[in-house]
Amino acid sequence: MTHEAAAYDGRLRDLEAVAFRTGRTLAEHGEQLASIREQQHTAFGNIDSLADAIGAPGERSIARRLESIERVLFALARAQGIDPDAT
Repeated sequence: MTHEAAAYDGRLRDLEAVAFRTGRTLAEHGEQLASIREQQHTAFGNIDSLADAIGAPGERSIARRLESIERVLFALARAQGIDPDAT
């Protein structure tokens, strides 16, 4: 009976270890998902900013609209980990 109890305890420890790893993996995936959602929110905000920057003809000068577009593109690059000033 002692051997059976030891085998049961070992199996229980194995299951606890699997549950711990699974929980940790789920937490990591949850963090990644939150990061992806944040990046999407930023990207959609940048798309809206780009649309606002382009605007209707006559609202702003071409130079001002191009400056706005440049700022949006720099922000997108930085959000992706690219340093636009490095090139």
